[in-house]
Amino acid sequence: MESTNQTLTAIEGIKVGHATDATAQTGCTVMLCPAGVTAGVDVRGAAPGTRETEALRPGRLVQKAHAVLLTGGSAFGLDAAGGVVQYLEEQNVGFLAGPVRVPIVPAAVIFDLGVGDAKVRPDRQMGYQACLNATDEPVAMGTIGAGTGATVGKAPGVTPSPGGVGSACKYLESGLIVAALVVVNALGNVVNPRTGEIVAGGKADGGFVDITKRLLDADLVPGTNTTIGVVATNATLTPAEVHRVAEMAHDGMARAIRPSHTMFDGDTLFSLATEAHTGSSANTVGILAAEVVAEAIVNAVTA
Repeated sequence: MESTNQTLTAIEGIKVGHATDATAQTGCTVMLCPAGVTAGVDVRGAAPGTRETEALRPGRLVQKAHAVLLTGGSAFGLDAAGGVVQYLEEQNVGFLAGPVRVPIVPAAVIFDLGVGDAKVRPDRQMGYQACLNATDEPVAMGTIGAGTGATVGKAPGVTPSPGGVGSACKYLESGLIVAALVVVNALGNVVNPRTGEIVAGGKADGGFVDITKRLLDADLVPGTNTTIGVVATNATLTPAEVHRVAEMAHDGMARAIRPSHTMFDGDTLFSLATEAHTGSSANTVGILAAEVVAEAIVNAVTA
């Protein structure tokens, strides 16, 4: 039965928390799943900033994550993951390794240092605060958390639009749920996949411009973009299947951001499976994952 919650937290066992510095225009967003979820990742952008992605590859020893962190601050912002690890260790959550439990917290960053105060970045304290703020209520969207300083549509001679955090969810009568949370800080414009209409992006002379055309002969500043996110499902999937879902989910990014996956983006999507529902294939989950990613991207800039 469909819920009124149309965001990532519709999936039982996952909480989302934002920490926001509105003055410095940066922040972070955490997805807590302390019971552990089967996790995968797919990195398509050529300029990623990530943590623990290799640990999630199929065939690795640890295949369950206890949280995922999405953060501003470029590579500096990865420090915030330490606060998430601290919080989870205090809750006795993590992979049992001898006398301790080690929380598995993959993370990815966006570059938001071009807005606000470039010297203020998400840190350990902010990551911890995001955990304290985590709730299973519908996800707050827009310029909040990791999306506080996000922008979209960047090329010489144009003014970008605000990006942000967006989420979306789909339910099937079988009980399957697939949802996404995306932080949109793209080089390209955000378009409505159904119409092709630009809904946010680079502007010049009072209207949106075609970023793809502007890029063909333009000199760009590398590494100042990136769209990152999480797709999650209540399905029961193997580590290899979860990884495949992350790959398929990127189709939604390509539908809603034009262009995407460039040399100047660090586009990264994590995928999580809570294993509460049985009987749905990875193919079904992956198809829905692409749909909710596209919808979440549009929601991020229109919230």
